[in-house]
Amino acid sequence: MAQVPQTFLDALAVRTWCGLALRALGRVREEIDAINVYPVADGDTGTNLYLTAESAATAVEAVFAGYEQGADGPSLADALRAMAHGALIGARGNSGTILAQLLRGMAQVLAAPEAGDTPHTDGTGLRLALRRAADAAREAVAHPVEGTVLTVASAAADAADGAEGDCGRVAVAAYEGARAALAATPGQLAVLGRAGVVDAGGRGLVTVLAALVEALTGKAVPEEPHTGPTEPVACADAPEHTEEGGPAYEVIYLLEADDAAVARLRERLDTLGDSLVVVGGDGLWNVHVHVDDAGAAVEAGIEAGRPYRIRITHFAAGDVHTGGQRPPRERAQRAVVAVVPGEGLAGLYAEAGATTVLARPGEPPASGELAQALRRAHAREVVLLPNDAELRHTAAAAAEQARAEGVRVALIPTRSAVQGIAALAVHEPERRFDEDVVQMTSAAGATRYAEVLVAERQSWTTAGICQAGDVLGLIDGDVAVIGRDLTGTAETVLDRMLQAGGELVTLVVGDEAPETVADRLEARVRESYLAVDTVVYRGGRQGSLLLIGVE
Repeated sequence: MAQVPQTFLDALAVRTWCGLALRALGRVREEIDAINVYPVADGDTGTNLYLTAESAATAVEAVFAGYEQGADGPSLADALRAMAHGALIGARGNSGTILAQLLRGMAQVLAAPEAGDTPHTDGTGLRLALRRAADAAREAVAHPVEGTVLTVASAAADAADGAEGDCGRVAVAAYEGARAALAATPGQLAVLGRAGVVDAGGRGLVTVLAALVEALTGKAVPEEPHTGPTEPVACADAPEHTEEGGPAYEVIYLLEADDAAVARLRERLDTLGDSLVVVGGDGLWNVHVHVDDAGAAVEAGIEAGRPYRIRITHFAAGDVHTGGQRPPRERAQRAVVAVVPGEGLAGLYAEAGATTVLARPGEPPASGELAQALRRAHAREVVLLPNDAELRHTAAAAAEQARAEGVRVALIPTRSAVQGIAALAVHEPERRFDEDVVQMTSAAGATRYAEVLVAERQSWTTAGICQAGDVLGLIDGDVAVIGRDLTGTAETVLDRMLQAGGELVTLVVGDEAPETVADRLEARVRESYLAVDTVVYRGGRQGSLLLIGVE
């Protein structure tokens, strides 16, 4: 019996759409990565879209799993809100961030309170949702450029506006409109025309819309290459949007902040870099920007609210910003990936050329997140610094996954961010890989590490019983000092560490530590230990009040 087309959009259709889109993006991921030349030719648009869709699909599945067997399933609004939220918190890169806003725009219409708890929507509702999606995505981009995914989304909405009938007919019209607009992108954006490709983000959106058609009608649209012409296209009237030698870093983070603070953040980030996209709302936002000063972009987020899940990527030397001539899939020879405990250290590591993964207290990164960071580093050889003894197995699993994908990975078992700083300080990409790893491992191993924090509850420790609120000084992972005062405890810890000698003290001060603690410790080193230097960094919200390294 022939399958009856599904002509309305309900929660089950949303679930089906997410699954189909994820599988389709998985099939074309490498193709889309290969045509990624705008805004940065870093070859990851397909991967970013896939990871964003994966997060959306996971959120929808979780909603369905929350209903007992035999009970009524989630409503259309439940499924759409989950899809949009999942995409928002999992958005990767410029393209993924825009896809998240497209899905949020649809949810704003179909899951709005005034829409009620209806089980499904019709063609009119889908038309309105696609229009709002295109408008919301354009509003989220600081400086919209034609010939990109924004153009493709607008064309899809325009075509849907002219369609009559049920959801299936509207989705087909949107798909055809997007497909035609995608084919025209090389003539709208000069960098695409020179490369002889269509826009990678737009290509991904066409794939997502094709999945929507199949979810609604039960009929798959033919998959065919959308990479555009194989020869460069003459673009006499197309804008250049060329910025060779553009910003060095991509900064992405989730942000808890109110609307007024985000408006100020947009203005601040717009002065720092380009490719600014801020999506979300209702107190939760996803921020994406390309900058030269990664630390300043993170600090701007701290001023606006609470940033977390911070990802900072240093564009490899072969990456090209909007208009370069290098092949888009060119990999750097070597890169460093590091797990860091605070925003300040994320900026410090990124400025030293590392790709960072932020580990907030109670939120250690999973092996999949580390594996993705190894991919984002986009290098043939990668040095991985976990900077936490508890992450050794997670890091090893990520390293094995990257090795299976053809990347040479060396895992240096750093147990603290200060050991990572020491390793990064001697990193020389021009050295042979093995020699570089040996030197970095030696520097990390020669660095004793300590942290000072506040006990959350009564507990037995290697230094005795501590009470909630006591200040704990841990040296090389074990509690060595229990005190009442942060500065006094830190001085005792530092003295014990320097009894075995040392030439350099590194202090990483957390946001919750008193402003005077670094000055007191610097003065103590200067007065009591000759020929020992001190360097101080601001770690941000790093969990520990203070990190100490002695090498």
